Amino acid sequence: MDPAVIVVNPAAGRGRAGARLARIQSWVRRWAPEVPVWVTEGPGHASELTQLAPPDARVVAVGGDGTAHEVVRALGPQQVLGLVPIGSGNDVARMAGLHRMGLERALSTALWGGVVRFDRGRVGDEAFASSATAGLDASVARRAFEAPRFLRGLPRYLWALAAELRYLQLPEVRIEVDGAEVYSGPLLLGAVMNSATYGGGFPIAPMARPDDGRLELIWAGRFGRAGVLGILPRLMLGRHLSHAQIGHRGGVHVRAVFDRAVPLQSDGEVLAPSEVFEVTVEPAALPIAADPGAREGLRERRERVPVSPVPEPTA
Repeated sequence: MDPAVIVVNPAAGRGRAGARLARIQSWVRRWAPEVPVWVTEGPGHASELTQLAPPDARVVAVGGDGTAHEVVRALGPQQVLGLVPIGSGNDVARMAGLHRMGLERALSTALWGGVVRFDRGRVGDEAFASSATAGLDASVARRAFEAPRFLRGLPRYLWALAAELRYLQLPEVRIEVDGAEVYSGPLLLGAVMNSATYGGGFPIAPMARPDDGRLELIWAGRFGRAGVLGILPRLMLGRHLSHAQIGHRGGVHVRAVFDRAVPLQSDGEVLAPSEVFEVTVEPAALPIAADPGAREGLRERRERVPVSPVPEPTA
């Protein structure tokens, strides 16, 4: 078995990951006692723990898109990402076809499943798995952290969207894809997608494939509040691309320059506002344990290996 560590974010899924921690630890003690279970203590800690894992380890992110994103941005060149989706959105797991897995099957796939290589994106120096966006979407991602605890996935996104529409003011932008200008004017949102969905399942880029060596840019131009509410049903069904104010272009390098700093996000995690939004793709740079059919299988072990202690994070 490859070396592995399991990183649990107990706050993920509004605390659902923490509620399942004992169940996870019990499963690991039975089937993979040599694998340490590390529990994060706050934002950024999953990245620190990923850096402390063996350089050729499978790093299993137990949580949502935020946990997966923290692991992805710190993942070493020989490490493999494992996913146990217990989050509010789970779009990274959805990209890899793992979002409907139960806990035990997800754990076994993460530890023993076959590795599939996906493309990885970068917004500036920040690696991401699924999406990077600028404008309204990033504002909504930031607002979603304030949503009521009982809201998850799509309802959580819609609550945050309604809250942000009260303050809607569109910036001006000039967008280039692979060096050619594709749009200039007011911008509601720009989404650079490695996967088809974001926001807990919105099919914003139904043509996107995470293993084709390119990204898909979706932009929405001049929209008012009523227009945003009108396009939502079409967006939820993936039928928005024919709208006159929505554009699409695929490529490997997206650069947008705004007339003022705008909110940015990647994989649902808020980034610092900036006037420049630059995104590139790294083909086949993100290995994910995503093939349960190729797993070695759960097997009895004659030698029981002690569980490794949790290392002390570096300052």
